[in-house]
Amino acid sequence: MRIAFRYAYCMPQLVTRLDERLLADVDALVAAGAVESRSEAVRLGLERLVDQHRRQRVGAAIVEAYRRQPQAEAELAGLDEATRALVGEEPW
Repeated sequence: MRIAFRYAYCMPQLVTRLDERLLADVDALVAAGAVESRSEAVRLGLERLVDQHRRQRVGAAIVEAYRRQPQAEAELAGLDEATRALVGEEPW
């Protein structure tokens, strides 16, 4: 009981409104056991959205860096052969 009390009062809360369809979909996830609660569903959705946004920013930064300073021919030499060798080592 003590842990639940601390959990409820120490973590910030986010209040939002959902339309009936989305709420029904979330409740179906809870009923199916995909998530334990509505709160967990919201937390997971937000975590994935934040992660997706972070990955897009990192990817864009990598692309921009290669645009500013493209790889030289010497850096690219031999990559095709190395890739073929790596694929050839796979057991499939």
